[in-house]
Amino acid sequence: MSCEDLVCAGCAHPVAEGRCPRCRAYRERMHQNGFGGMTPALVSLLLIALFFLTLALKHLSGT
Repeated sequence: MSCEDLVCAGCAHPVAEGRCPRCRAYRERMHQNGFGGMTPALVSLLLIALFFLTLALKHLSGT
C-alpha cells in the first residue's frame, strides 16, 4: 500500500498531498520504511514455499 491509496482522517485528502501535519508525518514515515517490508502475505507465501521445498527434497532423498 502506498500513501497515494490512503486518505487522511484529519483533513479527508490523500496522504500523498500532505495538506496537514498528520499527512506529512505519515507520508514521511512511510517513505522512511521504504514500502519493501515483509508483509504478512509475503511471509506466509515464503513459509508455504519452504514447506513444499522441504517435502520435495525429502521425497527425492527417499526417506
